Amino acid sequence: MRSFDYSFLEQGLLPAGLVNTVAAIAELSSREGERRVNYPDIYTRLESIAKVQSVRGSNAIEGIVTSEGRMNQIVLQNAAPLNHDEAEIAGYSAALNLVHTGFAALDIRERDILRLHETMLSFTPQGGGRYKVSDNVIMEVGADGRRKVRLEPTPADETAETMEQLTLAYMDARDNASINSLLLIPCFILDFLCVHPFPDGNGRLSRLLSLLLLYKSGFDAGKYISFEARINDNKAAYYQALKDSSTNWHTAGNNYFPFIRNFLITLLTCYKELDKHFAAIQSGHVSKRERIEQTVLNSLLPISKREICYILPDVSPTTIEKVLGDMLRSGIIEKIGSARNTKYHVKDNAK
Repeated sequence: MRSFDYSFLEQGLLPAGLVNTVAAIAELSSREGERRVNYPDIYTRLESIAKVQSVRGSNAIEGIVTSEGRMNQIVLQNAAPLNHDEAEIAGYSAALNLVHTGFAALDIRERDILRLHETMLSFTPQGGGRYKVSDNVIMEVGADGRRKVRLEPTPADETAETMEQLTLAYMDARDNASINSLLLIPCFILDFLCVHPFPDGNGRLSRLLSLLLLYKSGFDAGKYISFEARINDNKAAYYQALKDSSTNWHTAGNNYFPFIRNFLITLLTCYKELDKHFAAIQSGHVSKRERIEQTVLNSLLPISKREICYILPDVSPTTIEKVLGDMLRSGIIEKIGSARNTKYHVKDNAK
């Protein structure tokens, strides 16, 4: 049975690049903490947008999708799901709300992990909240389209005990003052994914657990700039890091650092985008046109007119539409989608 030891994360044994990234995240996090107290309305608007992006992004990674309009109805208005994909989406939305509102009472313990999984699959016929009863495998598809087994996770009959050992190892390392939580969290997430304790939903649950552990450690940028959407936007890098760090996992000979590095870069990107968004929204000394332009240019994901209106409530939809039209004609941005699903994205040659 796989054992877990995170003592390699103790100070003095880490690549310099990771240490610098952790320091940059900590600095930006401190800045955001001060802003959130002084400008709660701005963060409330960003949270609403990020919630939709998180539900969309985390499910899209698994090929679970619906229309833009239905996504907004399910996430923001609690509309009842109409099909299987929407049932998965509604469940993730409910579980994300549980993390957002109840993270202080939740922890990395069996009952809370099972509760999150049960909530996430609460709208599906199969339900959740139970570990797998048969062995599963992690597949990958090669360039030629052929599937092959990349990793055989923990056997079903060892899953409960392995999960207990994993959560205890995390708690023990969390109490070690020499181990930084930003380095520990991705190690736990990688091990969770390699155990693959559930018959379905392991990837999506890993992203919910990532947010939970980050929030409990005081890093909540993912609440305002979607962490899951950033992963979806760079899926290739994420899966490569996961593959690199899970090699030789069963013998405890794996290298955690590729996955740690990808995790931290994703989080740092969220903090940087949050910092830019805040500057665009809050700046009173720049024109409305400049604020609209910066809101679009600073968004790493395609953004809709509706989202811009919500971020900049003091700017009229007419003004926003005019500026977007000017940006389109100048070749800075391009349209994605049509009608109500239209979004705007910076052209690659304009970045």
